[in-house]
Amino acid sequence: MITPVAGRHGHLALQQTALGLGTRAPEPYVVVTMDDPAAGLLAGRGSPPAEVVPVPVPCAGRLPLAAARNAGARRAVESGAGVLVFLDVDCVPGPGTVARYAEAACDGALLCGTVAYLPPPPPGGYRLGDLARTAAPHPARPAPGPGRVVPGGDPDLFWSLSFALTAATWRRIGGFCEEYTGYGGEDTDFARLARAAGVDLCWLGGAPAYHQYHPVTDPPVQHLADILRNGALFQRRWGHWPMLGWLHAFARMGLARLDPAAGMWHAT
Repeated sequence: MITPVAGRHGHLALQQTALGLGTRAPEPYVVVTMDDPAAGLLAGRGSPPAEVVPVPVPCAGRLPLAAARNAGARRAVESGAGVLVFLDVDCVPGPGTVARYAEAACDGALLCGTVAYLPPPPPGGYRLGDLARTAAPHPARPAPGPGRVVPGGDPDLFWSLSFALTAATWRRIGGFCEEYTGYGGEDTDFARLARAAGVDLCWLGGAPAYHQYHPVTDPPVQHLADILRNGALFQRRWGHWPMLGWLHAFARMGLARLDPAAGMWHAT
């Protein structure tokens, strides 16, 4: 399993605790630290202990998430992993999540389990046994029942919070495009690469992840520059802009505008 991290050490600790209580241990458990040596110390001393892969952050404030996931996948494959499970640091796996991903993984499939968003933690923190009752799956994505696999998923709905694929399928796709840095775009690009490689996006039941609370803004105005930069990169690679909902929201706020003649979005 591969988890990129920069900060959010409490979230990492709870994820690691849940993995230790799961029905199948991740083999290996790789934590990719982005200019965060303290996270590496935490992950290496936890249970299960993680293999720590440090990745530098070349541009301050722009996390290299695509490069971090690729680095984690390389380490996992070098360590003998036949199935790669990616779980963001905010996500806590259910007790059977890793086992379900491993059971369902097959060449040519990109598996996406359900992700449910948790409310702020109660006093004393989240209780692992309560997570399934605390949050419902995201309403914009399919949520198959346990044991079900729904093929033919829309690549525009893919997100890297929780997904899995065989190592052979990872090599077939070629990993994430590392030109993306900061917030936004790399997920949809990866899903497009998967589709171009003939890999089917499949919604998987029985592999839940519970997203721990942290404050958010909608639209994410603090990431405006990243979204415009990464959106322009996506447009060059695929011929259209992603994240249009956010871009139109920025336009209504007077923060961005579309140049119709050039087909380009710009900050105002």
